[in-house]
Amino acid sequence: MSADSPITVFYDGACPRCRADRRRYEQWAGDRRDAVSWFDITGQDDHLRDIGIDPDAALRELHVQDRQGRIHRELDAYILLMARVPRLKPLAWLISLPVIRPVLSWLYRTWVLRRLERTGRT
Repeated sequence: MSADSPITVFYDGACPRCRADRRRYEQWAGDRRDAVSWFDITGQDDHLRDIGIDPDAALRELHVQDRQGRIHRELDAYILLMARVPRLKPLAWLISLPVIRPVLSWLYRTWVLRRLERTGRT
């Protein structure tokens, strides 16, 4: 799959930080932002289940569906998304390194769980 093939990003539209991250990504992507379709998971449990995503997992992890319909989650999803933007490609490579990846994964899961607990969504 080329870096310009369309992908769908499943994000938590009820999360202000997630919406801000989406806006920032779109700014950085510039003319490439049309290659990403954004899907707000809020209230979409049935649709998520239909395509094989557990709604609870969708709240805790970023999910991205590639052009072939494969679902990528957590850091794999971030790597796929960031690799599409030239300024983020080095970061995508960095977070994929075996030493960094597990630590970053743990930090990410911890941060998301705290965010969901703060907002009473766990």
